[in-house]
Amino acid sequence: MLAGVVALFLAAALTPLPVPLKAGGGYGPSIRFLDRDGEVLREVRADEDHTRAQWVPLEDVGKNVQNAVIAAEDRRFEEHVGVDPEAIVRAAISDLVARRVVSGASTITMQLARVVSPHPRNLRGKLGEMAMAVRIEMSLTKNEILEQYVNRAPFADGIRGIGAASRWFFDKPPRELSVAEAATLASLPRGPHYYSLTKRPDRVLARRDRILDRMKAAGMIDAETYARAKAEPLTLQRGQGGFGAPHLTDALLSAARGKGDVVATTIDRDLQRELERETIDTIRPLAKRNVTAASVIVVDNATGDVLAYVGSPRWDDDAHGGKNDGVRAKRQPGSTLKPFVYGLAMEDLGWTPATVLPDRELHLLTPSGPYSPRNYDERYHGDVRLREALGNSYNVPAVYAANEVGVARVLDRLRDVGLDTLDREADFYGPALALGDGEVRLWDLAGAYATLARGGVYKPLRATKSETESEGRRVMSETSAEMVSDVLRDRAARISAFGEHNVLDLPFEVAAKTGTSKGYRDNWTVGFTDDVTVAVWVGNFDGSAMQNVSGITGAAPLFRAAITAAMRGKEDHRHVVKGYVREPSSMHAGVAAPMHDSVVIRYPHDGARFVVDPDRPTSAQAIPLKVETPVTADVAVYVDGRLAAKKRPGEAYYWPLARGRHEIVAETGGFRSDPVNIRVD
Repeated sequence: MLAGVVALFLAAALTPLPVPLKAGGGYGPSIRFLDRDGEVLREVRADEDHTRAQWVPLEDVGKNVQNAVIAAEDRRFEEHVGVDPEAIVRAAISDLVARRVVSGASTITMQLARVVSPHPRNLRGKLGEMAMAVRIEMSLTKNEILEQYVNRAPFADGIRGIGAASRWFFDKPPRELSVAEAATLASLPRGPHYYSLTKRPDRVLARRDRILDRMKAAGMIDAETYARAKAEPLTLQRGQGGFGAPHLTDALLSAARGKGDVVATTIDRDLQRELERETIDTIRPLAKRNVTAASVIVVDNATGDVLAYVGSPRWDDDAHGGKNDGVRAKRQPGSTLKPFVYGLAMEDLGWTPATVLPDRELHLLTPSGPYSPRNYDERYHGDVRLREALGNSYNVPAVYAANEVGVARVLDRLRDVGLDTLDREADFYGPALALGDGEVRLWDLAGAYATLARGGVYKPLRATKSETESEGRRVMSETSAEMVSDVLRDRAARISAFGEHNVLDLPFEVAAKTGTSKGYRDNWTVGFTDDVTVAVWVGNFDGSAMQNVSGITGAAPLFRAAITAAMRGKEDHRHVVKGYVREPSSMHAGVAAPMHDSVVIRYPHDGARFVVDPDRPTSAQAIPLKVETPVTADVAVYVDGRLAAKKRPGEAYYWPLARGRHEIVAETGGFRSDPVNIRVD
């Protein structure tokens, strides 16, 4: 025995201290993801295992965790020198009596040695582990060893260290864990798969109670604390706190590696956490309809910043593909593409929300054969205005519109607003493209609707502050974008399909559109206010069909919760409902206006035609009068010889529509514009 002890210490002396322990603390290279205010969202080890981790100094771990870990793993931790002979003898006797391995003799120090430098699972490997444990004890204090262990031990798949585990399972720092919670987490490193809080909570609960028994027997807790801890239910608050935005940070990880150890994201931490909870709460009652997954993205319209990014309800839900990222997955978007089809028809064909469209049996000959679209309710509605066709999401008028403007033009427009996953030729999609016959990402769909919110100006989304904010480029005319947006805000326009009171009726103005793909596989609701755009997908990552779930019953409740949360504290913007312009062909998106050395009326254009919507108050229908001038003096705008407005250059004045023919003239600084003649029906 003495020879064995001498040999062990000699081997320890010849064993180098593992590199990860030489620095005396920390993980070495790691990447820290910050929210938009500079707070840590998540810290990820930059080595080959890529686990989620957040180093916590021992003084911040708290006594509850320290006592629970020692009681669970190594009751003689303070007494041995890395190897515990008493534990070895006790384990050997237990194993001989049972004729199988029922007890181990690993100390905390030996387990730390195994974590930082894995040894083979044989006798030689065990001896090497023991030698390294003694070497660690010779180099580090007991507190340093305990700190290293609790920060390096695996607690679950992809979760390393007490900091990440405490945040992930209980949404609090380790210092704030109760005795029962500390014992629960101390149960996990023994076997993260066997003792799984998400899959085998009964095993964890039984082991927790054994650890509490040991803590009481060791005098770590008194009888009252013991009784209270034993009675405490196992209640998790998963997926919150320091494990924020796991799908987004996963997506950013490969690009971030090698470019510094800090990544400043645009994520609003509080909004992110709230939507993570809302996503779980929304999916729970839909489980009986075979709905297991959902995703949400929230975008700041002005900058394109991503404020919240929820890829799935639970990142650790392997049974339902929780690590899949629904924000970036390609899915059929259903009716969510219709607004862009109608916007293009407004520009190319002069349509307005008052344009009457046929909702009758339609037969089209396409490269793939005859095609006859059907409405969601399996009925035709005769002649309908574009407002009702879009508001109620009728399919036939949308396909008719796509066919009229041309599928190639529709495809170009969809790509212009950022839907570049539609990468096949126009003939591949056909006019059914208007109904979502293609695949897009929720990320891109949010960007497309944010384009509508900006009046037709597209900006790429950005998730990190290192990305330069784009100035944007115009891809739709401001007028068509505003007309489409007005229809999407119109509650009355969707009554026929969605009922008078539905989940999209909010206390502030929201432009929204739902969509459902073929076979009920994908469910969408996308919309915006002046401030934010929200896009929601609901479905299953395995592609299985939901049961009788539409956009209004599946994705819309989560959309409502998300946009309500995103708008909290923001000013309640009320939109001016503008008139419906029929523009000449020169008013297409992307046509830049040259500067002039005289006063020029930029909007409306000479010969433009407007239509007053009979179903909306005339007092709420107006058009902007926009004037360009080479001087900085105030601009006077006259309509039919009467002063209508006096504004600073560049400011728009909204003139209420009045039926008839009208002449508009602008004057400033001795300059007078050419007259613009318009007609209002």
